[in-house]
Amino acid sequence: MPKNINTKKLCLRKTIKMRSLVLTFILTFLLPLSQTSADADKDLWGLLHSGHHLALIRHALAPGFSDPKGFDLRDCNSQRNLDSRGRTQSRNIGALFRSNGVGKASIYSSQWCRCLETSKLMNLGKVEELPILNSFFENFERKSLQTEQLLSWIHTTPLNHPTILITHQVNIFALTGQSTTSGEIVFIRRNHDGTVTVVGNISTLP
Repeated sequence: MPKNINTKKLCLRKTIKMRSLVLTFILTFLLPLSQTSADADKDLWGLLHSGHHLALIRHALAPGFSDPKGFDLRDCNSQRNLDSRGRTQSRNIGALFRSNGVGKASIYSSQWCRCLETSKLMNLGKVEELPILNSFFENFERKSLQTEQLLSWIHTTPLNHPTILITHQVNIFALTGQSTTSGEIVFIRRNHDGTVTVVGNISTLP
């Protein structure tokens, strides 16, 4: 038998063996990890019915940085707002909640237009403005006071059904110590000692 044919057969056997090893690796390690992740996400949604957990959400995609100088809280045209991607993302966030058993929720929002629009487009229930969720990016001296007020609110508000707070990156970081992407969902547990603990995160970026 010619030498080149033997070489080809040897290469073919090596290729088949390598593919078999890759398939074994996927079945043994990657698929269980994927299943574990899916199960963990499912558990997070269930926690919203526990009476001790709630969801924080950073407003959806709004291009730019901070807000224009001299913006008016009651004039959306003077603020940084959601773009078309942010509006689609907001609707998708609502659909994500519904697909995981949360069809209705108590929703509280910052008074910034990008937060209110995110909240309303989620279409999960009536949106209530909550000033302590307002951004303090331009007034950082309010950080401690607002964070303390938010902690107090979380620990004194009944969480008998799913509760969602729509706010800003700086507020979420001050409360949890975690940076978030636009539209990211942060699941938190309120503790008996007056603190909160992050129990999971879900990114909703397109």
